[in-house]
Amino acid sequence: MAAIGAAALLVVASPAIASAAPAADPAPPAAPAATAAQVEAPVPDLAWGACDGAGVEAFECALAEVPSDYDEPTGATTTIALTRLPATDPSQRIGSLFLNFGGPGGPGVSTLQQLGAFLDPQVHARFDVIGFDPRGVGLSDPVTCFPDAASEQAFVAGSPAVPVTPEEEAESIALFGTTSLACETLSGNRIASASTANVARDMDLLRQAVGDERLSYLGYSYGSILGATYGMLFPDRIRALAIDGTLEPSRWSGTDAAVDASVGVRVGQGVAASEVFDEFLALCAQVGPQSCSLAGIGDPRQVVEDVLARLQQQPVEVPGPDGAPLTIDYGTAVAVAFTSLYSPAGFGPLADTFAQLHALTQPQQAMTTQQRGVSLGDVGDLLRRLGLIEDYSGIGSALASMCVDGQHPLQPWEYPAQADAADAEAPHFGRMRSWVGIQCEFVPFSDEDAYLGPWDQTTQAPVLVIGTRHDPATPFDQTQPYADRFDDARVLTVEGYGHTTLGVSACANAAIATYLTDLVATDGATCGQDVAPFQAAPASLLDDVASLHAPSQGFAPGL
Repeated sequence: MAAIGAAALLVVASPAIASAAPAADPAPPAAPAATAAQVEAPVPDLAWGACDGAGVEAFECALAEVPSDYDEPTGATTTIALTRLPATDPSQRIGSLFLNFGGPGGPGVSTLQQLGAFLDPQVHARFDVIGFDPRGVGLSDPVTCFPDAASEQAFVAGSPAVPVTPEEEAESIALFGTTSLACETLSGNRIASASTANVARDMDLLRQAVGDERLSYLGYSYGSILGATYGMLFPDRIRALAIDGTLEPSRWSGTDAAVDASVGVRVGQGVAASEVFDEFLALCAQVGPQSCSLAGIGDPRQVVEDVLARLQQQPVEVPGPDGAPLTIDYGTAVAVAFTSLYSPAGFGPLADTFAQLHALTQPQQAMTTQQRGVSLGDVGDLLRRLGLIEDYSGIGSALASMCVDGQHPLQPWEYPAQADAADAEAPHFGRMRSWVGIQCEFVPFSDEDAYLGPWDQTTQAPVLVIGTRHDPATPFDQTQPYADRFDDARVLTVEGYGHTTLGVSACANAAIATYLTDLVATDGATCGQDVAPFQAAPASLLDDVASLHAPSQGFAPGL
């Protein structure tokens, strides 16, 4: 399959954000909110040292012990892994900048080390930039559902990316149910404390551990939920809150919104992805065959619909990266399309992929393929101590906070009908994303310390909220509602395509830097993108960025 993520060279001119706020820290509220007292636990000592691995010499690493349960602040602990890129100008250092790259379940340590100094130079000059693996993720006592990563990969390898037929739906429901029980068995105790609220409490302890009076934070995608949760719990402890790619928090938790739908439907990804896919097809037709291979075959929309219809009837096989046959069915093609829409650099490769599939799905060229074959948490703790299961980063890390953060009102057998309705509203992608959350229906996962709302904020700090006009994963129409939760939020709109501004807009990068360093931003400002769809270019930071948020399986959150 064509790779996603070659950067484009076309620079889209756009105005920079203008000054509209004083360049001084805002005064905290006269009286701290009662919830601000929720973290009364020992502040961890951070022993920063060299990081393990090659190519990370510029970084420092540390481990922090925080309470597993904040109701017992001096009881059992969980380990949080951190990495930091020290400020390049210590004499002008403001403090630390905490990052969350999304997910849920996205690791902060390896991602920051992978991206390096990806922010504007003035941010790296004046902040120690910190990435941390949230509890239950990566190196921070991860939630695991299988004995090891290889077992997990083998289990999900044959599952349909998007269930369509009754047989595939039944197979998926059985797989999801088995996965849920496996997660509860091996990691039930970890899931029971994996709420975003506890991650926010951890971050407040880490803020104190690095010596910052108030928090400076930059969150992408699901990081918007962590930012909103921290704001509700600690409104007087925020210096700067920059959110790039928003989920309206009541949709995530299901408390203020209609709850007779899965979280995958509530957050609106299916509709957003379908709309962006329409943009992809329209742009392909507009640029023509010289830039979009699909346009050389016929009307791009009709070509794609023909390909997807044929794949529903008969999958095809293509050579995989290792030379072994790789099966491409309808669900796989939709999942590849969804992932490709995360970056404008993915538009050209996506067109090439559908052009290849068009050739392979022609009646005379169709290829046959084999049919797919179709508290417990204490047990997991014991097996870990005996060395019979290993910690690894997998689907459990993504599911844990999602399951305990909100309401999951359906029964598993109601998902096929929901998927049909979602597909009618948002073809292909509505069905795909409607299955997100089904794992949470089989087992009553809960964290008694989770925060589910209300979501109207009381912080007086200025907040910067950024939305990309054509975002398949964090719909643009949730940008302003998210901002409206705050008394003083400035909205920056990126006129372009893809999920968040990482690696695609120097203008937005500069605006974020100005806000983080000087607390200056203009509400209603706009930025363009450096990368335009269907513009060929060499590989760049986008190769790293493209995989940060995209789900590895069709049923994973991928926010």
